[in-house]
Amino acid sequence: MVWAVVYFAALFSPAVLDDADGTHANAARYMAEHADFVTLHVDGIRYLEKAPLPYWAVAVSYGLFGFNTFATHLPLALATLLTAALALRWARAAFGERAGFYAAIMVLTAVGEFLFTRMMIPEVMISLMLAAALYCFARAMSRSGSGTGPYWYGIYALMALAVLTKGLIGIVFFVGPAFLYLTVTGEWRRWREFRLATGTLLFLAIAAPWHILAGIRNHGFFWFYFVNEHVLRFLGKRVPKDYNKLPWPLYWSLHLVWLFPWSLFLPLTLRKAWKALRNSQRKNFRRLDFKTRTLLLCTAQALTVLIFFAISTNQEYYTFPAYFPILLITACALAAAERLTTHKKNFSVRNFRAAHAILAVLGIAIAAALFAGLWSSRHLPFVSDIGTVLAQRGVGDYTLSMSHFFDLTGESFAALRLPALIAAVVFLLGPLVAIALRRRDLPLAGTLAIACTASGFFVAAHLALVRFEPFMSSVRLAHAFNREAAAADPLLIYGDQAFASSLIFYTRGSALLVNGNTTSLEWGSKYPDAPHIFLNDADLIARWQTPQRQFLFVTAEQRDRVQQELGNFRLVAESSGKALLSNR
Repeated sequence: MVWAVVYFAALFSPAVLDDADGTHANAARYMAEHADFVTLHVDGIRYLEKAPLPYWAVAVSYGLFGFNTFATHLPLALATLLTAALALRWARAAFGERAGFYAAIMVLTAVGEFLFTRMMIPEVMISLMLAAALYCFARAMSRSGSGTGPYWYGIYALMALAVLTKGLIGIVFFVGPAFLYLTVTGEWRRWREFRLATGTLLFLAIAAPWHILAGIRNHGFFWFYFVNEHVLRFLGKRVPKDYNKLPWPLYWSLHLVWLFPWSLFLPLTLRKAWKALRNSQRKNFRRLDFKTRTLLLCTAQALTVLIFFAISTNQEYYTFPAYFPILLITACALAAAERLTTHKKNFSVRNFRAAHAILAVLGIAIAAALFAGLWSSRHLPFVSDIGTVLAQRGVGDYTLSMSHFFDLTGESFAALRLPALIAAVVFLLGPLVAIALRRRDLPLAGTLAIACTASGFFVAAHLALVRFEPFMSSVRLAHAFNREAAAADPLLIYGDQAFASSLIFYTRGSALLVNGNTTSLEWGSKYPDAPHIFLNDADLIARWQTPQRQFLFVTAEQRDRVQQELGNFRLVAESSGKALLSNR
């Protein structure tokens, strides 16, 4: 039910967004249109920095449902559903029925799980495969002898799929946690059970063919993909530079947001992980139960992912694979704490109640802020294009997922009345209902109230994202181009293709790029067969003066300067300051 309301219902809007969402959608579109499942292309240029499996999935989705936002994001929604199903099965087997239910609910209602599945990035897919591989590992280590073969071979197959999803971290983020677990428990002595020879052959049979074909078809692929995109990116020396590194305090503290509302129970999570580690030292590894193995493996995976990206260059969503193990431990801790509510001096009970109190205070504060915004903007007119009334504050240079939150103004708040009202009501009532249910000794209902609070907020957030469509997508400009342009009329984009990647997607063609040979397309542009799509200012002016009709996309930031250089132009359409211009 939560998945249907929050994830499936959100598949139909908003349109494909500019930047990463549109860029990756265009790579999958090219794959579907040209049946080239080896070499990724964006705007006709080789795009060799990404592993192929997410694009295979979306290309198949396009073949079934057409080129639209539903088909673009359906594989992510299905991966989210499978992740919740895995959480239910694993936590139920390890911790009990209620913990299993909580784990599934937490996966679906953590802020990061929702936020980072709004665009076509592979994080939820790699998280699913790594979690499934660790589940197989936990099962295999809990048994001995015959009957473990499917689990061992499942590990190697899932690792291979993880590599095809996001590269070598598919190995690192399984082998790292497994190594830590085996070291702590001493179970490395069972290495003969690991099917190393036959498992490696299975891994290579799945993972190697694409890499070999990509290397054959694309000269220099192995250096660019493995050295530049993996090693040098980790070291912060990747060429060209198009990556970020969050400051350490921000990097760690943001996980309180990504795991909210369940991050409020983080002390319970940490205590449960520490107890599992301490208990493992007191027992012979043959006496470890499935619960302890699960807690140790989840702790090891979370630590591996979080520490790895604390050292490496990073984006906010890179640590997505750590959410699953943290939420699994949290589900176990929460279910256990609910059984101790009569012991008022127990640490778990104190944190349990403190978390509810903090959530209630936060809820009231958020609701008050939203109601204040609604009241202050009550006389302001509704503006359909929210981008025209946003402040351009540039927080984080717009590399943070919530950068545009700081651009909100009174006028823009007026455009968000409905989602703001929903969020205010949800945050005001949800936490208070949860506390009331806890006091009535209805812990399951109380936890569901928290989940419903998060779900209601996600519905409001989705409605807000739809209102941001004119600002974050160029679909309106694409519709204008499709109405006016003849088949031979070229489309030009001033700057990087990512500035208007959704424009390329919805026009179902390609674009010429003015001063746009940067970042992701720079390497592919060096191949001899690369199409000549890169222009400079002189080329633009020369084209603009020809009899053939030209269409030019320009961002709001560059619009005044470019229009001054062009001289004569006709405004075809605009959206949040972005403009589609024509010379005729």
